[in-house]
Amino acid sequence: MTTDHNDIPSIALEWHRNGRGAALATVVETWGSAPRPVGSLLAISGQGDIMGSVSGGCVEGAVVVEAMDALDDGQPRLLEYGVSDDEAFAVGLACGGTIRVLVEPVGAAIPESMLADLVAARSASTPIAYTVDIENWRRDLSGVEAHLARFRSDKSGFEGNTFVGIHNPPLRMAVIGGVHIAQSLIPMARAAGFAPVLIDPREAFASAARFPDTALVHEWPDAALDSFGIDARTAVVTLTHDPKLDDPAIQAALRSDCFYLGSLGSTRTHAKRVARLEEAGFSTDHIARIQAPVGLNIGAKSPAEIAISIMAQIVQALRGA
Repeated sequence: MTTDHNDIPSIALEWHRNGRGAALATVVETWGSAPRPVGSLLAISGQGDIMGSVSGGCVEGAVVVEAMDALDDGQPRLLEYGVSDDEAFAVGLACGGTIRVLVEPVGAAIPESMLADLVAARSASTPIAYTVDIENWRRDLSGVEAHLARFRSDKSGFEGNTFVGIHNPPLRMAVIGGVHIAQSLIPMARAAGFAPVLIDPREAFASAARFPDTALVHEWPDAALDSFGIDARTAVVTLTHDPKLDDPAIQAALRSDCFYLGSLGSTRTHAKRVARLEEAGFSTDHIARIQAPVGLNIGAKSPAEIAISIMAQIVQALRGA
C-alpha cells in the first residue's frame, strides 16, 4: 500500500465531509486463493472515484456499482463474488477463489463520528477494532485489548455474526543513510505499504533533490529514532557503512520492539560491529536480531538489486515466512 492506501478511512471521511459522498468496501471473508486478504479496503466517492483495492481489479467495477446504489438508498450491502482462475491469473495468482465484501455508505451506515474516531486512532498509531454485527448492523469501536478480551483474536475476520476489522498502526520504515541503495529502497517500501523516513545528518546525502516526496530528518540517528518512536510495526535499515552513524541507530533499534533490523556491511564488517555492540553491553541474543549482511542472499550486485533483497527480507520477517 502507498501512503494513500494506508489512509483509506481518512480519504472516505474527507470525501464525505466535502459533500462528495463516500462508501467504504471491506473484504470480510475469503475462500481459496483470493486476490486480497481480509480487511482490505476500498473507498468509493459519489462521483465514482476509488482508492484502495478489494480484489486487485477482478471485481472492483461491480463493487463500485453496488457502492453507488448504497449511497442512493443509504443501506449497507454484504456481497459475494467468485474470482475465476482466468481473472486470478491476471492479477498474479495461480487459481481463483471467493470473496465477501461489505459495502457501507458513510453517514447513512457508518456514523461520521465513528469513522472520525477510527481515523483519529489510526493517525495516533493506536490499534483499534471496528466491529459490525451483520444481523442487526450494530457497529462498535473498541481498543484492541478490549476486543481481545471479548473475541480472543488479533486478526480481522468473523466472530459468529460479527465482522471484526482490526486496524493496526501503519507499517513504517526508518532508513539510515541517504545512499544509492536508499534511493531504490524507499520507493519499494512505499509500494509495499510502508511509510518511510530517511535519517541522515548529512544534508547533501539526504536532500529533497535525491529523495523527492520523502520525509527527511537531518538529526543524529539515535535522536531521530527516539523522536520517530520505533514500535512493533517498524523496520529499521542502516546503510551508511559508517559506525559513527550506523551504531547509534542500531543500538536504538536493539532497545526497541522493531520487527526488523538490517545493517549493510560484509561479514567482516559485521564481526567488528558485533564486537563494538558487545563492548557496549548488548547480549548475544540482542545482537542476533540484526540481519547482516542485510537482505536475502539472491546474488544482488547493483544498488537496486540490493534494495530488492532488503525489501524481500523485510516482507519475510513481517509475514513470518
